[in-house]
This record gives sequence, C-alpha cells and structure tokens, in this order.
Amino acid sequence: MKQVSLLLLVGFGFWFSACDSRSEAQRIVDDSIAAHGGDAFSKSVIEFDFRKIHYTIFKTESEFEYIREFTDSTGMVKDVLNNAGFVRTVNGVKIDTLNQEWIGKYSRSVNSVAYFAFLPYGLNDASVIKEYLGETTLNDKNYELIKVVFQQDGGGEDFDDQFLYWIGKEDHFIDFIAYSYHTDGGGVRMREVREVIDVAGIRFQNYLNLKPEDKDTPVEKMQELYLSGDLELLSEINLENIKVYPLHK
Repeated sequence: MKQVSLLLLVGFGFWFSACDSRSEAQRIVDDSIAAHGGDAFSKSVIEFDFRKIHYTIFKTESEFEYIREFTDSTGMVKDVLNNAGFVRTVNGVKIDTLNQEWIGKYSRSVNSVAYFAFLPYGLNDASVIKEYLGETTLNDKNYELIKVVFQQDGGGEDFDDQFLYWIGKEDHFIDFIAYSYHTDGGGVRMREVREVIDVAGIRFQNYLNLKPEDKDTPVEKMQELYLSGDLELLSEINLENIKVYPLHK
C-alpha cells in the first residue's frame, strides 16, 4: 500500500506540474494576444502583399478564410482555403484536376503565411498544446519562453512541427520565434523581429529569417546559436501594403 500511495503521489505531482505549466503558458499567450491586437484580430479582414502575392485573410474562433492571388504563366490564380477546404481557380475557372498531394501543398503554403501574419492570435486554436519553459534573457531583455506543439487530430498535416516563442515579460510582445518543420526536406529556423507596423490597432511584424548550418539542429538550441553568432541570414519576411477592414458577417 505504501508503494502504491507513493506512486500515486508522484503521478499527481507530475500532473499538477503539467497543469501549472499549461495554465501559465495560457496566461502568457492571452497577455500576448491582447498586446498584439486582442479582439481586433477576430473582427478584421486583413490584406497584404508578401513576395509579390496578394493575401486577404480573416479568422474568428469558428471560421476562417485565407485567399491568395497572383499571376503566372497560366493566368490569374486565386487560391481559397477555408472551413470547407481548398479551391483553386485560374482566370475565374475552378481547377478540378488537383490531386490530394497538390491540394495539401497549396493549403500548407497559404496557411503558413496566414499563421505567421496572425500571430499570436492562432496560439489559442483548439489543436495547440502550449507549455511554459520558464524565463530567459536575450539581448538584455527578459522573456517568458513558450513551447508549442499540435494535436494530431485537428493539427493539420504539419502537426509534428515544434515552435518556441520568446514573449517579453514586461511588454508581452513576441520578438523571436524558432521552429522545426518536416515538409520539403525539413529544417529549423529562427525569426527575429526587424520592423513593427501598427495598423488599426493590430501589431504586424517583419522578420529576419535565420537558419543554422545543420538542418537537424534541435529547436531548443537556436537561442544558443543565435547568441554565438552561428545562424545565417536566409531571407527577410516582409508584409507590404497592409490594410485592415472591419469584418462584417
């Protein structure tokens, strides 16, 4: 009986510790969402250009729609990803010949841009599992470090990706993001905020996109590599021509 009781106590101890971590992570994320725009996220339609592609997105607790539009050799392409699925049209004509591989590829591409543009709002999605990793210091600023993984059910095809968010302890802004991914050969990246643009009460952020020499580097090592100067600048992530309109539904 004593052994069983001890095992139960240890099990409850781990359970309470995990609950505390999730509760603290939730508080920090809620504060960050409020600092970045709060209710304005779910009440707005956002338009912007990213790498010569035009995006129109909105996201509420129950609905979302992400649209991208661009011109290529086939004509005017319009991709729409929403609760009903993915549709591509070219010159206004729906393309019915896309197989599931290409639907998945296009959907991931559209979703990825919308996900980063809407941060941190999406961190309260039902599929998100948040964990508080404690406090850390980066560039002489104090941060609370949050780890995010995703449930397989509802987490999309990239459910096994991992993210770290450095959230300012005082201002609640996300200044750094690191993530590992497995599509297209996989890899790991770190993003550092280089510019902030405030439009209609929503904080949009442009980033420096950094990578390590070894694409299999654990995401938890990215802060160490950043501080030692061992990350290479791969690209810049810039949203341009940002517009925000009220969402009428």
